[in-house]
Amino acid sequence: MKHERLVSLDAFRGFTIAGMILVNNPGSWSHIYPQLEHAEWNGWTFTDWIFPFFLWIVGVAMTFSFSIRAAKGDTREQLLLNVFRRSAIIFLLGLFLSGFPFGLLWGHTFHFSTIRIPGVLQRIAICYLIGSLIYLFTSMRGQLLAIGAFFISYTLLMFYVPVPEYGAGLFEKGRNFAAYFDSLFLNGHMWSATKTWDPEGIISTLPAIAMTLFGAITGDYLRQSQQTKVEKSAWLFVFGSGMLLLGAAMDMWMPINKNLWTVSYTVFMTGWALCIFGIFYFLIDAQGLKKWAYPFVGYGMNAIFVFVLSGIIGRMLILIKFNVMLSDGSMKDVALKTIITQNLFEPYFSPLNASLFFAILWVMVLYVVVWVMYKKKWFVKV
Repeated sequence: MKHERLVSLDAFRGFTIAGMILVNNPGSWSHIYPQLEHAEWNGWTFTDWIFPFFLWIVGVAMTFSFSIRAAKGDTREQLLLNVFRRSAIIFLLGLFLSGFPFGLLWGHTFHFSTIRIPGVLQRIAICYLIGSLIYLFTSMRGQLLAIGAFFISYTLLMFYVPVPEYGAGLFEKGRNFAAYFDSLFLNGHMWSATKTWDPEGIISTLPAIAMTLFGAITGDYLRQSQQTKVEKSAWLFVFGSGMLLLGAAMDMWMPINKNLWTVSYTVFMTGWALCIFGIFYFLIDAQGLKKWAYPFVGYGMNAIFVFVLSGIIGRMLILIKFNVMLSDGSMKDVALKTIITQNLFEPYFSPLNASLFFAILWVMVLYVVVWVMYKKKWFVKV
């Protein structure tokens, strides 16, 4: 049996990766349009779409992957071995990016005793692992029960377990149960910008797993429903709009907050994922309009590779410095990234737009890489 590839999912994954590159690589972190950085605390921006979209895509994709492998004769034990292998590789890639370049470049210090353990790829690995186990051993009813269990557990912990000095039920920065739990088990291994809590911490991973399971439920619906693709597109919008309304209503009870990955944030972002993917699915798979999406497909077919490459080169652009003369005649070590921005964009654009055009340039440069790989059918998979 020939399995039709879901091109819209590749394009949606590529759209998400391109968005990640755009928001992660401004010319200057001091000059960023508000929508191109995370909400300061509560609330959301375009940037806050990206990570939950990744997790939702993981959930959708794994249903197709497991189906294809099972059709080829793989047993559940073989599927599990592959899940454990992929999860370990993705987690280790995340640790690699946390430590890179391991003190081997000028001005970079590194110690295993302080390496950041949580991270984006690490959370993806954990959500993929646990989401896959739940998916492979339960029906849709079991997956919905698991989502409910993650939501209830998170809610009870955040609202009712007291934090020393602060009490229970707080969702303030550094004064909530998630931050307290991170300080107990991840002390010294958290995000350097916070040191005392981590946006990819332990407790906030619970609803993140639920995000992956929402994707898995969507994947099964797309695979198994006998409806036409146009009808499926419509229902994606219906359910997406419903979850957007539900998430917005829940915000009055529990704030939409990416750093804490609240239940309301999970529901709200699932709604956005359904609606935005619904557009891709309708145009590409239902209407057959594929040419416009090829740039995104190129990104989407090598998503993990581009993620890691972007992280490596982005770090290098900051760490590689040159001694340059300033306007006052003094000499100073300046990062290569700053030199590029100052010479290519700042003479012609405002500081905000100069920073934006550097990010756009970086998206285009990496697209050249993925376009060559796509044309040569080089697909890096883990």
